[in-house]
Amino acid sequence: MDTPRKRGRPRKLRPVEGSATERLSRAGLHAQAGRQLREMIVTGALAPGAPIVEADLCARLGISRTPLREAVKMLAAQGLVELRPNRSARIAPFDATHITELFEALSNVERIAAEYAAQRLSARELGHLRDLQETMEAHYRAGDLAAYFAVNQAIHSAILAGAHNATLVEMHGWLFARAERARYFALGTHARWAESIEEHRAILAALEARQPDTAGRLLAAHVMHTSTGVLARLAATAGAAA
Repeated sequence: MDTPRKRGRPRKLRPVEGSATERLSRAGLHAQAGRQLREMIVTGALAPGAPIVEADLCARLGISRTPLREAVKMLAAQGLVELRPNRSARIAPFDATHITELFEALSNVERIAAEYAAQRLSARELGHLRDLQETMEAHYRAGDLAAYFAVNQAIHSAILAGAHNATLVEMHGWLFARAERARYFALGTHARWAESIEEHRAILAALEARQPDTAGRLLAAHVMHTSTGVLARLAATAGAAA
């Protein structure tokens, strides 16, 4: 006859090492570190060509080397970091040819998106663009570059969203992320801010007037003017260092 088993509280299961929760926690840590590093690179806090000193960055970000290295790999895939064999990684230097090619592609994607947006933007979406324009101009008058740039980014994204074409949005997201650092760099002179404001006003007017060709042409030219500003500032920086 079998002896009846004693009933009692069920045993608590021990967490399995490397469980899904733990992996998510680690993934969240390196993703957060990646966002912080990206911001430092975009704003120039980590200069182009500077080596990545792991000990310093771990201390600044309050993380260990493992999530830092994962973050660095993520940024390398975005073209912001160079991984070098047998040497420390470094912040990717600006490359004039790459910048030219990148902005050529970006300008054409944004041109097509603006043409569609001029036909497809809803009244609510146009109102949102007007609000963004006013906010951006307020930041310009206050001389707040970080806030100005954030709203500028939002305007470009809103125009892409207004095209109502998911494929264009996906293509733009890939290019826009890689152009972000160069776009911020171009705004290093206050004169470019003023030009950008005027160009955005004209683009918004064309979108409101439902003029696809004009909107596309103006937005493509605006993107290429940014590329010109980046290359001019790079040349000036190189000349000053010589």
